[in-house]
Amino acid sequence: MSKAEKFRALHHHRAPGDPLVLPGPWDAASARVFAEAGFPALATPSAGVAASLGYEDGQVPADEMFAAVARIVRAVDVPVSADVEGGYGLAPKELVERLLEAGAVGCNLEDSESGVLKDPHAHADWLAEVREAAGDRLFVNARVDTFACGVADPQRAVERAALYVAAGADCVYPIGAPPEVLPLLRAGIQGPINVGAPTEGGPTPAELGARGATRITFGPGLQRRAARALREIAAGLRP
Repeated sequence: MSKAEKFRALHHHRAPGDPLVLPGPWDAASARVFAEAGFPALATPSAGVAASLGYEDGQVPADEMFAAVARIVRAVDVPVSADVEGGYGLAPKELVERLLEAGAVGCNLEDSESGVLKDPHAHADWLAEVREAAGDRLFVNARVDTFACGVADPQRAVERAALYVAAGADCVYPIGAPPEVLPLLRAGIQGPINVGAPTEGGPTPAELGARGATRITFGPGLQRRAARALREIAAGLRP
């Protein structure tokens, strides 16, 4: 079984309250920490990687992002999915080729740009092209940015998710969805659902799983928490 097949299998037949937890490494060292802790797969956060490279979120050149993903993949034996934002303007075939060259088994793809939602039908068509180019070699996690863009109605997220699943997405990610609407999303969305979780406080991964999450990611939360800890250590080193 390939790493991509193993990664896809991790998303299925999960019991409620037992979601797939995917820490987000921002460099090779953090990836090794998470792999050594026993996590079966990892999912890079674009904002965390950006911070490690000295950029603001959304400002990393494509070549640097793919190179960073490749370093993370080389550092561990477990499958790694990559957040590649909106695809960096690459044609679907080239995007897929770049992801596979980096060794990624999956990708996150956003449906907004600069805080504005994309046309869902056009985006679904684009996702279908990505799916066709990738075949079964990549697990496609389609982000649904309605909540992040201020659209609070869960039905709008469900509608977009349906289009993306029909286009071939393996999973959908209604980023920023309030925990209380997760049961509604679970009832209306076919297939796996990715939910973002806080690294401190708030619902636990198990609690989010009980509400309908299939898998849990943390965005840049782990990188930012590590940076806070490092700042505290640094402050203690000053005379």
